[in-house]
Amino acid sequence: MTRFPHPTATGRRRIRHAAHHWRREAVELAAVFTAVAAADLAANLMAHGPGGPALLTVSAVLLLSVAGFHTWWARRHGHSPPPADPPGTTATGLPGDTGTDLPVAAAHEEPDAVSRVLGGTTLWRLRTTVRDTPGSLARLCDALAQRHVDILTLQTHPLSDGTVDEFLIRVPAAVPAQEITRAVGAAGGRDTWLERADAHDLVDTPTRVLTLATRTALDAAELPLALRQLLGRCTIRSLPAEPGKVPPAEGELTPFSLRLRDPSGGTVVVERPYLPFTPTEFARARALVELDARLGPRVPRRREVLTLPEGNEITVRRAGPGDLAAARAMHDRCSSTTLTRRYHGPVGDAERYLAHLLSPRHGRTLAVETASGRLVALGHLLWDGDETEVALLVEDEWQGRGIGAELLRRLVALAREGGAGAVYAVTKAANTPMVAAMRGLGLALDFQVEDGTLVITAALRDRDASAPARPGDRATRER
Repeated sequence: MTRFPHPTATGRRRIRHAAHHWRREAVELAAVFTAVAAADLAANLMAHGPGGPALLTVSAVLLLSVAGFHTWWARRHGHSPPPADPPGTTATGLPGDTGTDLPVAAAHEEPDAVSRVLGGTTLWRLRTTVRDTPGSLARLCDALAQRHVDILTLQTHPLSDGTVDEFLIRVPAAVPAQEITRAVGAAGGRDTWLERADAHDLVDTPTRVLTLATRTALDAAELPLALRQLLGRCTIRSLPAEPGKVPPAEGELTPFSLRLRDPSGGTVVVERPYLPFTPTEFARARALVELDARLGPRVPRRREVLTLPEGNEITVRRAGPGDLAAARAMHDRCSSTTLTRRYHGPVGDAERYLAHLLSPRHGRTLAVETASGRLVALGHLLWDGDETEVALLVEDEWQGRGIGAELLRRLVALAREGGAGAVYAVTKAANTPMVAAMRGLGLALDFQVEDGTLVITAALRDRDASAPARPGDRATRER
C-alpha cells in the first residue's frame, strides 16, 4: 500500500525550511557588510598613509602573478598520463605475460586491430587430433591464443581413440606456419594438418552443408563438386558397376577412402591420401549421395539464345544422357578429321565415349542447337582432381563461326565456379582452331607435348608458394 506523508509533518518540514533559509540569508548579509567595512578601512589607510598609491600597485601586481602561476600549473598537471607500468608488466597490463608486446590501445581492441599492428593476417585451416580428456581442447586454444591467433570456427570429429579438432583460424602474418604447427604439437596435438583458407571458409558448417545440398538438388552434376567442397582436396571417381558385385548400400569407410553407391549405378570413390577421413565426414558424404539418389536424373533447363555475327541464332543449354541419340547423329555428320582431332584415336571409338561424356558424374556438358533444334556442337568440362579438362566438338558445317570460342569461355566460367585451379585441353598441334580459342581466353597458358599430343593448360588462379603442396597433383594427364 502506498503511504502518503502526514499533513502535520509536512507543515513542520516547511516551517523548518523557512527558518533555515532566513538564517542563511542573514549570515550572508552580515558577511557582505563586514567585507565592505574592511575594504573601506584598508583603502583609507593606504590612500592617506605614506606611499599608499605605490602599495596598491604592488598588491595588484602580486595578485596577477599568483593567478597566472596557478593557471599555468593547472594546465600542465591537470591531465597528466598515468604512471608507467611496474617492472614485469607488459603493455597488455597482465603481469608475467611473455607474449608479443602490443601497444596499449591495440591490446584491448578486436582481433582485426591487433592484426593490423602485427602487419596483416592470414586465414588457415588447422586440423589436429587430441586425446579425448578434459582440458585437452583448452590447452590447444591457450597455445594459439599466446600467439595472438583468432579462432573463427571449430568443429569436432569424435574418434574411438581421441577427437579430431578442425579450426578456421586467423593468424598474424608475422607468425610463420611452422610456429603454429610446433605450438599445436607442444599442446598435445598430433597428425596436424595446416593449409591456406579463403573467405568462402568463413561460412559456418550447417550453412555450407545446406548450400551444397541445395546445389546438388538442382543439378546432378553438382554432386562431385559438392563432395569436393565438403571434404576438401580429394580425388573423386565414378566406377562402373561390375558384374556380380553390388556395393553395400551403406557404403564403406577406410582411413583414406570412401566408397558410396552411385545412384546411376556403380560406385563413387572418394580418396584423400594425405588426411584420414572421419566417421562424421563419411556420414555427411553419404547423406549427399542419398539425396542425389532420391531426386533421380536432372539437368537444369536454362537456355540462352545467342546471335552469331552472320545473323543466325543458336541456343546454348546444358546437355545430359537424354541427348545421346542427338549426339550420335552429330557424329555421323562430322568428318573423320574432326573426330580424330577431338578423340585422338580411331574414329570408331568415338561412339563409346559419348555415354561417359554426357554423364553428370564426370562433369558438365554444354550443347549448341540451331533454330530448327539440331545439335551442332558439344563442349565438355571433365573433373580431374584440382585441374579440369575442356574439350570441344563442332560440326564441320558450323566451324569458323565463333561457336567453339563461346563454348570454351562458358566452360572456363563453370570451372571457376566449381573452384578448379586450372583447365587444360588435350589436342593435336595441327588443331589451330583449338589453340586459337585457348589463346583467346586471355589467361596464362602452358604448352607441353605428351605422347605426341599437345596439352595446353590455362591457370585460373595463382598458387601460393607458401601454401602446402597439393597432394595428388598429376605431372601427366591420363585419358
